Amino acid sequence: MADDLCSFAKDIFVIKVPKKSPLVLRMIVLVFAMVCGVYICSICLKQISTHSKAGYLNVQVIQKPCPEPQIEPWEIPYVHYPKPKTYSRAECACNPVRYFAILSMQRSGSGWFETLLNNHTNISSNGEIFSVKVRRSNTSTIVETLDKIYRLDWLSSASKNECTAAVGLKWMLNQGLMQHHADIVEYFNTRGVSVIFLFRRNLLRRMISVLANSYDRDVKLLNGTHKSHVHSPHEAEILANYKPIINATLLKSNLKQVEETTDKALEYFKSTRHIILYYEDVVKNHTKLIDVQHFLKVPLRELKSRQVKIHKGSLSNQIKNWDDVQKTLKGTHYENFLHSDYRK
Repeated sequence: MADDLCSFAKDIFVIKVPKKSPLVLRMIVLVFAMVCGVYICSICLKQISTHSKAGYLNVQVIQKPCPEPQIEPWEIPYVHYPKPKTYSRAECACNPVRYFAILSMQRSGSGWFETLLNNHTNISSNGEIFSVKVRRSNTSTIVETLDKIYRLDWLSSASKNECTAAVGLKWMLNQGLMQHHADIVEYFNTRGVSVIFLFRRNLLRRMISVLANSYDRDVKLLNGTHKSHVHSPHEAEILANYKPIINATLLKSNLKQVEETTDKALEYFKSTRHIILYYEDVVKNHTKLIDVQHFLKVPLRELKSRQVKIHKGSLSNQIKNWDDVQKTLKGTHYENFLHSDYRK
């Protein structure tokens, strides 16, 4: 009886704790592991993001500068490293670029001369950009246009790759150049733009070319198409058949006006770094092209052009009223225009 009571008392006071389900424990561990995993991942992502931003900032700040070019001190203002907005110069970013402008007059051989320059692998001359009036309407539009050209953002058929070593344009004296000369000279000197003057010695031959080109602009002798420059002897012969009549009364005053305009341009731009060339000299002496390449500091190349000269030979065969012109110029300092000739 006593044993039964003891056994009963043990059963009363000994309480067995029920075992937890293994599934519940696993779920708790899994949830805990997931929470820890999410927390750890978020910390890692924050650290990666911080390092990435810092890395980008470091690249911008410690970008390696271009090495100093091996040039004379006076050349430094004329050496540039343009940064186009429309593309990257990539591996050519540290290739120096020279800026230039060809200052000339219509029918002075500037078109032919420019094709010679563009025949060079490293030269880009972008043509008569300021023949469009809106681009030369005021100083602001002129500067805006020049900035785009020298930044290498001006795209034309003459544009080379990002490794261009010399970039410029052809600018006629009557295309806002003389009107805004003071501001343009300041721009050239401030931005380090070199000037190439190109004129003709024989102004009478230039006059013939001007009159013939004006006539063809209206008549369009080449199958209804006007061409200022040609690439075949046949086309040149067709255009050369036209013989203009020159106003003998105004001839001397017209020649004088061209002389004065040329002299004025040379005076206006004398403070710029410049070289003076004459079409006749370039035709007869190809070492002049070497001088130009030295002037632009580009590697020497043999330069060629596909253009064919239109008016050749004696002037007596090119002017319809030759006797009147000859009589007007004889005994004047323009008389040498009647006889001088050259070959191309």
